Amino acid sequence: MQEKSRYLSGKRIDPTPIQAGISLVDLIDDNFMAYNAARLREACRLFVSRMLEPDVTIGMSLTGALTPAGLGISAVLPLIEHGFVDWIVSTGANLYHDTHFGIGLAMHQGDPRIDDVLLREEGVVRIYDIFFDYRVLLSTDEFFREVISAPEFQHEMGTAEFHYRVGRYVEERERVLQQTTKSLLSAAYRQAVPIYTSSPGDSSIGMNVAAKALTGNRLRFDVSLDVNETAAIVLDAKRSGGKSAVFILGGGSPKNFLLQTEPQIQEVLGIEERGHDYFLQITDARPDTGGLSGATPSEAVSWKKVDPDKLPDAITCYVDSTIALPIITAYALAKHPPRSPKRLYERREEMMGKLEVEHRKAVGGRR
Repeated sequence: MQEKSRYLSGKRIDPTPIQAGISLVDLIDDNFMAYNAARLREACRLFVSRMLEPDVTIGMSLTGALTPAGLGISAVLPLIEHGFVDWIVSTGANLYHDTHFGIGLAMHQGDPRIDDVLLREEGVVRIYDIFFDYRVLLSTDEFFREVISAPEFQHEMGTAEFHYRVGRYVEERERVLQQTTKSLLSAAYRQAVPIYTSSPGDSSIGMNVAAKALTGNRLRFDVSLDVNETAAIVLDAKRSGGKSAVFILGGGSPKNFLLQTEPQIQEVLGIEERGHDYFLQITDARPDTGGLSGATPSEAVSWKKVDPDKLPDAITCYVDSTIALPIITAYALAKHPPRSPKRLYERREEMMGKLEVEHRKAVGGRR
């Protein structure tokens, strides 16, 4: 009899029929057997068994309209509060819409087939099947303009500092409204999770900052500081004897900003490094169109964004983030106890100092 191929060593596909009352963990572990269901099972296991180790620093990127759909409250917020996310890169839009919930404004489920001309006449704004009153935008704009008029915002700062300071105001509004935490900005403020925006002018938050600049407001965003601070976070994770993980939801600019930390360290600053250790991406973008959103972890290796020795710990799951994120969150909460928060926001100056020292050594060595 011919010897059995080593490629037939995988678990036999022979699931037990799904029963009423099955737990989410058992459903995933025992029934997500193939295709993107299997990739989602692998993603859940990678996140829980490897990425949530105490010595791993986890960066998350957020793209797509996740917070308007409630994913900030239902999934990202619990991940922050359980210490499962250490730093974040987000579109400004996600943070703007997150603020609606924190200041007590309403979003509604709707029908995407409704005539948009009719919606405009009714004063209703649509994000596919999410409907909300146009006055939600006006109220949120007013909130941001009032906040950034405060004396503490009258200087140049990185987006992490900006979001941390705004998070304090959102938390205070939640307290006044006597509502439970509904904003990832306020949760990140309490846990000292730094949040960066790769394109701070590309959102209604940036638009309001620009509007205030016309009347003398002195707030400016220091994007170079953001680039170096995020690189310092990753370098500190490695130099402290730990690992760096990226959890990518979607793609776009936040994905690149999260991943470019390693080229910034190696290529630009000349510091010896290998790349991120764990790569977990949820995307619906194809790799063959050339866009970053669909780029694979193996392609990222060529840019030195991912350690080539760690490719077995790289998972890409081709599924809608609004499906995958709640599942991964529920799986992690069921399988792993909370981690102690790393409170990286409070360590920014310390980490930047270490980055500067290593850069000076690297530059000196090239002379």
